[in-house]
Amino acid sequence: MDPVSVNILESTMVSICREMGIVLMKTAYSTIFSEANDFTCGLANMDGDLIAVADYCPSQIGGLPLLVKSCLREIPVSEIEPGDIILHNDPYRGGLHTPEHTFFKPIFVQHELMGFAVAIGHVQEVGGMVPGGFCGEATEIFHEGIRVPPVKIKKRGKDNVEVWKLLLANVRTPRTNFGDLSALIAAVDLGEFRTVQTIEKYGKASFAETVKDLLDYSERRMRAELRAIPDGIYRFKDDIESDGVDEGRTYVIEVEAHKLGDEIIIDYYGSSAQAKGPINATLGVATSAAYNAVLHMTDPSIPRNSGCFRPIRVLAPPGTIVNVDYPGPEVGGNTETHPRIVGTILGAMADAVPNRTMAAEGGTHSNFVFGGVDADTGDYFICYDIAGVGWGGRSFADGNDGVDSINGNCRPTPIEVFETRFPWRVEFLAFDIDSGGPGKFRGGVGYTKQMVCLNDEVTCSQMTDRHRFAPWGLNGGKPGGLGATLILKSGSETWQNVREAFGKKSTSRYSNIIMKKCDRIRLVSPGGGGFGDPKDRDRSLVLNDVVQGYVSPAAAEREYGFKDK
Repeated sequence: MDPVSVNILESTMVSICREMGIVLMKTAYSTIFSEANDFTCGLANMDGDLIAVADYCPSQIGGLPLLVKSCLREIPVSEIEPGDIILHNDPYRGGLHTPEHTFFKPIFVQHELMGFAVAIGHVQEVGGMVPGGFCGEATEIFHEGIRVPPVKIKKRGKDNVEVWKLLLANVRTPRTNFGDLSALIAAVDLGEFRTVQTIEKYGKASFAETVKDLLDYSERRMRAELRAIPDGIYRFKDDIESDGVDEGRTYVIEVEAHKLGDEIIIDYYGSSAQAKGPINATLGVATSAAYNAVLHMTDPSIPRNSGCFRPIRVLAPPGTIVNVDYPGPEVGGNTETHPRIVGTILGAMADAVPNRTMAAEGGTHSNFVFGGVDADTGDYFICYDIAGVGWGGRSFADGNDGVDSINGNCRPTPIEVFETRFPWRVEFLAFDIDSGGPGKFRGGVGYTKQMVCLNDEVTCSQMTDRHRFAPWGLNGGKPGGLGATLILKSGSETWQNVREAFGKKSTSRYSNIIMKKCDRIRLVSPGGGGFGDPKDRDRSLVLNDVVQGYVSPAAAEREYGFKDK
């Protein structure tokens, strides 16, 4: 097929995926979809290979092929009919973590299966030990909510009522869950409809041939990028400070990147045995993180599909923190361990491609979840709230300030929406001065969100990181600022961490603390590490940092030797 036709079809399919996401965002009930956009929409061929995806959540983009292929092992193509919609969220069947629900709808044209429309979304309430799905103290998968193997939620266009009943009976907010699951279904319905239109326009044979050519084209582009990277074995490791259960014990993510010719192998051998607590990554997460890292080091114009993943191999030993065995807990593996894996791979490749890597970013989504009964309405509410972090400095630029972690691409919920929907008043939301790691190129700054509770009670849990181990710098750059979670109980004048205030083992991973009316919570996100010697930073950039409030005058003098006269 000629390159023009390949480009036109690829652009058309990406546009379909974007439109699927817009429908999902506009029809969902929860803020994690309607505001944060914690979802991904894509198209797969009949073998389960990713053929197109929109620019939504990177962790889900890389995880999509394994999800579809795992599903097809249990529900073979011969048992899939027009109008079926398949759902699953099982982490041990190629899934990413329990909240991530994946919907597949077959695309039939003239009775022939041509592929699947796929939507993956983070459903904020999945039952389990805590409202909101992030049990920071879970010790087994059963603490983390309902686990759904591949099942047909719709059969030949009709709701499978028994499956709906089972799903909604196991969550605290059935109305909101029904709305969010329906939004995911609407997304794959639209994806199927638009793709059928496209195939009918070009013809089945032409469509299939062009998709094959597109995958081969992406593979060639990726192999060319990898050939330009010097051959070698590149190593790096990073420590995770806690699993929320065995406090005081640390966990190592160790990477060997074997680059030879036009292929790369990401080997996690040497990483710690799986943790008791919920920081373990699934195989889907470990694979997705490797793809994520390589995509960050290569040409962003390469079409993102299974073709560009072909030269990337992943070795993740079972029973480790990067490939959890049943029934180990894993909810934090997708949000916390995934970005740490990506950072470790980038750290390993820093000498090979210094202009395409960065110092450590904040590496957490903060994952503050809460729920309760609204004192005014009597309705049960639940929220999954995320925060931005500072990204690492690069060889040519400062890190980004206060954006979502490297695997998320999500937006913070606007304060106006947050205060309207939930019984909190946000007292301030501001960048944290001096939280960006000093360097020739400064790390991005994190930020602080402080809230006061307006309800009689709110049950809160959190899964976050970098309260003890700061994001590392590169090439002489210094570490970024630490994160923190602090509590000010009503009537007290002393801010405390959750260990001091509630007797929890960890300050960064905890479950079911009860916030009372007029209690305050302060959520601090980490900054990014710096790149290069701070003394080499351009004086005008330091002055601008001081003027803009990113760096204090004292830190400018201490770290950069700069004193404004």
